[in-house]
Amino acid sequence: MNGKLSLIALALVVLASCGIQNTSTTATTAAATTSTFTAEVWADNWFSLYINGVLVGEDSVPITTEKSFNAEKISFTAELPFTIAMVTKDFKQDDSGLEYIGSDRQRMGDGGFIAQFTNTQTGEVVAYTNSNWRGLVIHRAPLNESCEKSAAPETECESSITGEPDGWAKPSFDDTTWVQAAEYSPEAVGTKDGYNEISWNEQAQLIWSSDLKVDNTILWRYSTASLAK
Repeated sequence: MNGKLSLIALALVVLASCGIQNTSTTATTAAATTSTFTAEVWADNWFSLYINGVLVGEDSVPITTEKSFNAEKISFTAELPFTIAMVTKDFKQDDSGLEYIGSDRQRMGDGGFIAQFTNTQTGEVVAYTNSNWRGLVIHRAPLNESCEKSAAPETECESSITGEPDGWAKPSFDDTTWVQAAEYSPEAVGTKDGYNEISWNEQAQLIWSSDLKVDNTILWRYSTASLAK
């Protein structure tokens, strides 16, 4: 009997030396590193938010709502570091990229958004928008800005439209070819309705692509592991 006990003890030592851990202990450790975070976002005009490839929230006001400039707060749980992925859209009436088509207000719109992510328990801001974010424009229009006042923009305005890359919101996706964001002032974006409801971290910046007017739909990625860099 003692011999059997000695063999069992020896087996446990061997398993431990191979790095095999008690699964219940591992699960407890993982759970302890999970925290609740709050995303605060203001967008012109609409956004959706993914964390580690999972949709956790989106703008509650449909993009089709005229002048949908509102701030949103979205809560989620995650382990640090995590990957943020967002879709941002400026309103466009159709693929011409114009708004208010057929009225005396027919024109090109302009985009812009700002976001910050805070650990709800500690109050620490773990991520914010700035030029370190990487974006991919998937809808550009009109490419020929001379069509802005056209009576038939749906046929005269040129556009560049591509689909979302497979797996683009997941942490493993390679975004090294994506372009870094451009930072803008509140005056350049024309912030309003909801923007001042958020106490923005002084380092959080309004961002978009290099063209506020032509670029209508943009995919964004950022990892919280980059904040310390």
